Amino acid sequence: MDFEQTMMELLINAGEARSHAMSAIQFARKREWQRADEALAASVEAAKAAHHIQTRLIGADEGVGKVPVTLILVHAQDHLMNAMLCRDLAEEIVLLRKEIFAG
Repeated sequence: MDFEQTMMELLINAGEARSHAMSAIQFARKREWQRADEALAASVEAAKAAHHIQTRLIGADEGVGKVPVTLILVHAQDHLMNAMLCRDLAEEIVLLRKEIFAG
C-alpha cells in the first residue's frame, strides 16, 4: 500500500464529503430541495469512500503500529471527522429548513 497516496485519497474524499454537505445547506437556504438532497447523497457517498480507505489503513496497521502516524495522517483523520460531523449537521439543517418553509 502506498501510504502517501492513500492519505491523499482519504483527504480528497473527506473534503468532497464536507463540500457536498455545505452545498446541501446552501441549496436548502434557496429552497432547492432536490439539489439539497442530491448534495447530501453525494456527501454520504464521498464519506463512505473515505471510510473505506480508513478501514483499509486500520487493517494494515493490525493494531500494532504498522502504519506510521504522520502529520498528514492526523490531518486526514481530522478532515474525515469534520466531514462526518458536517454531514450530520447538514442533514439536520436541511430537515429543519424543510419544516420551516412547509409551515
